[in-house]
Amino acid sequence: MADERYITEDPELDDGQTADEDGEGAGLYEHFAVVADKGQAPLRLDKFLTVRMEKCSRNRIQAAADSGSILVNGKAAKSSYKVKPLDRIQIVLPYPRREVEIIPEDIPLEIPYEDDDLLIVNKPAGLVVHPGHGNYSGTLVNALTYHLRNLPLFQEGDMRAGLVHRIDKNTSGLLVVAKNEQSHARLAKQFFDHTIGRRYVALVWGNFEEDEGTITGNIGRSPRDRQKMFVFEDGSDGKHAVTHWRVLKRYGYV
Repeated sequence: MADERYITEDPELDDGQTADEDGEGAGLYEHFAVVADKGQAPLRLDKFLTVRMEKCSRNRIQAAADSGSILVNGKAAKSSYKVKPLDRIQIVLPYPRREVEIIPEDIPLEIPYEDDDLLIVNKPAGLVVHPGHGNYSGTLVNALTYHLRNLPLFQEGDMRAGLVHRIDKNTSGLLVVAKNEQSHARLAKQFFDHTIGRRYVALVWGNFEEDEGTITGNIGRSPRDRQKMFVFEDGSDGKHAVTHWRVLKRYGYV
């Protein structure tokens, strides 16, 4: 259970999601909620949810609890918590719910590293990470679902199975992919808490006067074009984003 800041066209984004790849400033979205009955007898949280959630294993629920994604009455709870009458239980994740069928596709992948818990894939420019907005096949998720088809995490048709961050369609680079529930929950938590750092190299149109600096603003969908992102100067719109930058080399006006 379970994604540097650029104004860019991004067919992967839909309403409720920003170009905030690593989740900075992102809120939590409710994926499941239930209120315990008045006569509910004390029962472990993981057992309680296993009964009420179809196609969701107890291991997956435990991993979500370990990462702080299960709330009881608004507070993170562990798997061993004993559910009481009228407890409100929520599963929250840093991305909105989506219903998309994932079809495994035999798409070649460049994988420079892989072990029992994770793999690193080198995504080429032009490859969409996950389905959305006319890209419902031929994505990295379709390829991963095929490549890792023998693993339980990739047999449920989850659109974000294994994903803990992403990069835009036209950006190339390394992505970390979890191969099991435990690594998925822990990696996702690290990205959400910003304890993982990443570096991007880009060609930029225009000539900075300084050699380094910091860009701070709020990123959201453009009011004029929903397919593009926009930086709002005040805090009334968009989500807070910070980018630290420095010039590596100057090429005239690029």
